[in-house]
Amino acid sequence: MQNLRQHLQRIDGKGYKAYEDIRGEYRFPRFTLVVDHVQADPFAAPSRLRVRVPREVADLPSHARQEGPRARAARDFLARAFARAVSKERSVAIDAGAQTVLDRTACLFTEEGVELRFTVSLPAAGRRVLGRKARDLLVERLPQAVASATEAGRLDLDALRRHCDAVEDQVALRDQLAARGLVAFVGDGAVLPRASGIDDRPLADAIPLQSPDSLRITLEAPNAGAVTGMGVPRGITLVVGGGFHGKSTLLGALETGVYDHLPGDGRERVVTDPGAAKIRAEDGRAVSGVDLSPFINHLPFGKPTEAFHTDLASGSTSQAAALQEALEAGARTLLVDEDTSATNFMIRDERMQALVAKDSEPITPFVDRIRELRDALGVSTVLVMGGSGDYFDCADTVIQMHDYAPVDVTEKARAIAARHVTGRREERESALSAPRRRALDPASVQPRNRKGRPKVSARGRETLVFGEGAVDLRAVEQIVDASQVRAIGRLLEAVAEEPGRVADPVAWIERRLGQTLDSLARRPDGDLARPRTLEVMTALNRLRGVRLG
Repeated sequence: MQNLRQHLQRIDGKGYKAYEDIRGEYRFPRFTLVVDHVQADPFAAPSRLRVRVPREVADLPSHARQEGPRARAARDFLARAFARAVSKERSVAIDAGAQTVLDRTACLFTEEGVELRFTVSLPAAGRRVLGRKARDLLVERLPQAVASATEAGRLDLDALRRHCDAVEDQVALRDQLAARGLVAFVGDGAVLPRASGIDDRPLADAIPLQSPDSLRITLEAPNAGAVTGMGVPRGITLVVGGGFHGKSTLLGALETGVYDHLPGDGRERVVTDPGAAKIRAEDGRAVSGVDLSPFINHLPFGKPTEAFHTDLASGSTSQAAALQEALEAGARTLLVDEDTSATNFMIRDERMQALVAKDSEPITPFVDRIRELRDALGVSTVLVMGGSGDYFDCADTVIQMHDYAPVDVTEKARAIAARHVTGRREERESALSAPRRRALDPASVQPRNRKGRPKVSARGRETLVFGEGAVDLRAVEQIVDASQVRAIGRLLEAVAEEPGRVADPVAWIERRLGQTLDSLARRPDGDLARPRTLEVMTALNRLRGVRLG
C-alpha cells in the first residue's frame, strides 16, 4: 500500500501513460488490491481493478456462503453494498445490477475469500496524471468502501439474510411449478406495474394482485413458508380484458419471472417456467436456415420454406421464425402478446377465408397450431389477446384482467364459444413436429473488425456490437441486463474459434453456460452476467451473415 501511495505521488503531473506502471498487486492491511488493466488515456475505457478480501476478514455468516442460490444472492448483496459505498465517487463503478439477482462476475466467492471487481477512471487534468487525487481515492477512500461492502461487522446482516432468503424462496417456488402442472405462479400481494418504461422499480401506490379463488394454490417456500397465489396451469392460457386493465403488465411480469428479484421489488413471488420464451414479430430481422413450413408454405413461384433465408423478414415471417427458433432452443412455454404480434400470423377469420382462398394464402395461422403445440410437443402458451375471440375454442384457461385484478372467466368464455360459433375452418395441412437443430458454421461468426481485432461490446441491453456489425436485441425482451449482452458476445466470440462445424450449437451453448462465467473472458472481467441458452440463441439467430442449417 505504501509503495502505491508513494508511486502515485511521484507521477503527479506526468503524462497519462505514467499510470501504466501501477499495474500489479498491492497488499493493504485487510485486503489485496490488484490493478489488472490501466486505461491508455483519460478518454479510454476505465481501468479494471479487483480487491481480494480474506475469508477470515470478511467473516460472512455461514448461511450466506452456502452453494447455490444463497451464495449467488450474497454475492449480489455485496456488489450492491459496494455500489452504495462508492456512490459519491463518480470515477468508480461496479456492475451491481438493477431489479434482478443474476449470477454476475462483479463479486465472487473464492477459496481465499471475497473478490470484488470494479472499474476506476483514473483522475487527470487533460492528459496529465493527477497522482495525489488518485492516491486519495485508491489508498484513503477505497479501503473504507471495501470494508463497508465485505466485512460482516460493517454490513447489515439482517438485510443480507432477507436478500438470501428471498432468492432462495424464488428458486424453490420455481422448482415446484412442473410437479404442480403449472407454467407460472403469481403470489398474492405481488406488485406488477413498474414505475415507468425506463424505471423497473415498482410503481408507487400500485394495486397488489390477488388470485381468483378458482386459481389460488399454495406453494411452500423454505423461508417464507406457505405462499398463496395464482397458479397459471400448463396448456393454453388466454389473458383477456379491455385496454389498460393490466394484460400486458401481467405478461411482462411472467417474462421476467424466469429470473429472481430483489426483496421489495414486488415480483419476488412471481416465478415462471425457466424454459419460457417470449416470441413476437420483428420486421427487418435476418433469418438463417429456419424451417418455417409448419407456418409458412407454398410461397409464390414455389420458393421453399424448409430452410428459409432472408435478410429482411416481414412481421409474420419473423414471428414464425422466432417460434421455431425458440422450440429448437428448448422452450417449453411460449409467451405471446397480440400487441407485438403480426395479425396475419395470429388469425384468419371466416370472412377473410371466404375472400382469400387457402391455396392463395401461404400462412397457417397460430390459432391452428396452438393445440398441436400443447398436445404433440408438450409446449404451453400464455397468450394476451384482446381482439379475437376465435382463441376461445382452444383455451384451457381464460383469465380476464379487470382494473388490474385477475378474474377466472374460463367457463364464460367456453359458453360464448359454444353460443357464437365462428365458422372459420382450420388451415393446417400437415402434422406438427419439433424443429430439427441446425448446425453452425463458425467461420460465419465474425467478431473481428477490418483491422483483424476483436470488436465485441454491448450498447446497453438492446445492442450487441460484434465485429463490423451490430445485433439488434430490442425485441429480445427477456434480456434484462447489459451484462448479459456482454456475456452473449463472449460466447459468440468463443464459438467463432471452434475449428470445425458445430453440429448442435444449442448443446454447445448449454455446455459453456454450465461452466463458470469467468471462463468466457481472457482476463478478469467484472461486467458479465449469466444469460439463458434461449437468449444466446436469439442473438446468434439475429447475427447477419451467420450460416445455420
